[in-house]
Amino acid sequence: MASAPASQAQWSSWLWATRPFSLSASIAPVLVGTALAAGVGGGTDWALFVLALTGSVAIQIGTNLTDEYTDHRRGGGAGKFLAPHKVIQRGLLSERAVLAGTAVAFGYGIAAGLAIVWQAGWPILAVGIASVAVAYLYAGGPKPLGALGLGEPLVFLFMGPVMVGASYYVQVQEVSTVALWASLPVGCIVTAILHANNLRDIEEDRAAGKRSIAALIGLTPSRWVYAGLVGTAFAVIAALGATGTPSPWTLLGLAPAPWAYAAARDLFRADDRAAMNRMLVRSAKLHGWTGLSLAGGLAVAAL
Repeated sequence: MASAPASQAQWSSWLWATRPFSLSASIAPVLVGTALAAGVGGGTDWALFVLALTGSVAIQIGTNLTDEYTDHRRGGGAGKFLAPHKVIQRGLLSERAVLAGTAVAFGYGIAAGLAIVWQAGWPILAVGIASVAVAYLYAGGPKPLGALGLGEPLVFLFMGPVMVGASYYVQVQEVSTVALWASLPVGCIVTAILHANNLRDIEEDRAAGKRSIAALIGLTPSRWVYAGLVGTAFAVIAALGATGTPSPWTLLGLAPAPWAYAAARDLFRADDRAAMNRMLVRSAKLHGWTGLSLAGGLAVAAL
């Protein structure tokens, strides 16, 4: 039997492997879609909400673990930025363990999705199949989509409009143009998280032949792309609130705007990979706070 310190170390390793700082990417869209639906349906099916939330997080964890495994195998660990979540490179978890964790995460995500389909119907099945396929193919397969310059567009689409729209549909079994508009800030800032990651890894990705947008256009244009994504997110929130779509309470989503400005400003000042890595974590926090404040405004509007 493993000693208590050894057991704690292993749990800590698994926690880092999930990249907890990034999990707002799978939480925020479910909160926003569910809060928006509450104003239409007059309530929330909490069992479906829990399934959607935990299933979404599980799929992202599976994607993170897939990325950890394939990135290590492809690059052999040479020249990698030694971030805490590089658990294989740091010798904290074996490749086999990470693969097993990937299977468990995707397995739960699929099971949660099937439970939702039982209640909400086949459209959610189609969304679930597409999401799991893209989640795996983003980092896995012979030609990972994330290495072909498709990372940002796919993340924007699936972790913005698709996830917000699906979370909305789970509750009310209908589609909504308002849900599409409300998803845009979520999609923009989650894309900014990935873009900050790729900005940090420009030289490494170029050396490995990975064609991220940041690697293709370079450092300064990539900084402006980041600022544009963050600025667009808050411009959309302001427009929704000003037009009362779905309610002026949507303006609560502007609460993190000062932090967004500071993040965009500081990204232009970040001049090494450690500083860029801190910007990655800040971007994830910004996404979480924006999703929470926007969902809070929508929830208040539903009361």
